[in-house]
Amino acid sequence: MNSNRRPESPDDHKRFSLNEDWAATLVGLLLFAACMGGLISPELIP
Repeated sequence: MNSNRRPESPDDHKRFSLNEDWAATLVGLLLFAACMGGLISPELIP
């Protein structure tokens, strides 16, 4: 068994990978843009 082999990463398969930190950042920016654009009313913001 080869113990020096690193675990496979998404880049090895040329697939797009988006980790949860970047996903949360994008969702937050979309919500912020919706608030600033008036798509979300102030009553919905806690």
